[in-house]
Amino acid sequence: MAKLMKNDVVSSIVEQTGLSKKEATAAVDAFTATVSDALSNGDSVGLIGFGTFEARVRPARTGRNPQTGEPIEIAEKTVPVFKAGKKLRDAAS
Repeated sequence: MAKLMKNDVVSSIVEQTGLSKKEATAAVDAFTATVSDALSNGDSVGLIGFGTFEARVRPARTGRNPQTGEPIEIAEKTVPVFKAGKKLRDAAS
């Protein structure tokens, strides 16, 4: 299983669309900026068939220091979450 990096994604977009590498890079950057901005504003981004990006609050909890075993308080945190759509789930199986 290979891990595609940004350059690999840009190259694939260039091959599939005929855009220049500069245009494809700008498109990828614009997409990631749009998703990041939406999540930071508390919005979600849904792409039908692909999936939904959203921000969720992970509640505060008590954890354990793995070295000492002492309990520690872990603060509440907002984290990005991606839920795959049906077409993407079907393509991955």
